[in-house]
Amino acid sequence: MLLLLILLGLAAAVLYAMMFMPRSKDDGGQERTGSAGTPSAAPHDPAGGDKDDGDEGEAGKPSDPAAPGDQEPQSTDPAGLAKGFAVRKDPKGFKVAVHENWTRRGENGRGQIRYIGGDFELVVVAGRDKMSEFGGDPMAYQQDREAELSAFRGSSWASSSGLRRIDVGRTAMAEGAFTWRDSSGRNVYARNLAMLIDGRYHVVLVIGPSDERRAVNQYFDQATATYSTTNG
Repeated sequence: MLLLLILLGLAAAVLYAMMFMPRSKDDGGQERTGSAGTPSAAPHDPAGGDKDDGDEGEAGKPSDPAAPGDQEPQSTDPAGLAKGFAVRKDPKGFKVAVHENWTRRGENGRGQIRYIGGDFELVVVAGRDKMSEFGGDPMAYQQDREAELSAFRGSSWASSSGLRRIDVGRTAMAEGAFTWRDSSGRNVYARNLAMLIDGRYHVVLVIGPSDERRAVNQYFDQATATYSTTNG
């Protein structure tokens, strides 16, 4: 009798559960979630000027999931600008970062704009030489034809290093480091960048004492990272 009562109790419990307990619903739909990535920083293109080609964003800033194609506009002064430098918009049609204490010299007969700071000098040539006359290879132009390096080529003691070609966007470039003895007998060190932009050569050259190479490199890096044309 005891066993029968236990079985009846279990049967009643199962019946109650089937009739009165709520049943779970199986909803097969699931919402998928994702995360927006960060845009990669595009290389600097000196030919871009103030135009935004839509490929550049602020490095490290996540894109908006609602509008992934939107990009933040570039600020007037780049975020990586070193202390004591400022971007100058030159009336000859270019922008470049120069130390705040340097003095600008007007264009000379060789088409050079010069910024002077003590023993250091930044020389900018904005489109003086045409590709139709000097050829389309910036490496050959830098080593054989560029007027700004004529003192290097004519020196009895000279050396070069780090010669390379760089192609970024619409711009073909050649870069190098050069050391020579100038007409006064001083050993000088120079960093040079020749850029072919819209069929014309642009030159950024920084010259200083040979024993001040770190400073020359800093001035050169700031200038070349910010140089761009502003015409058109």
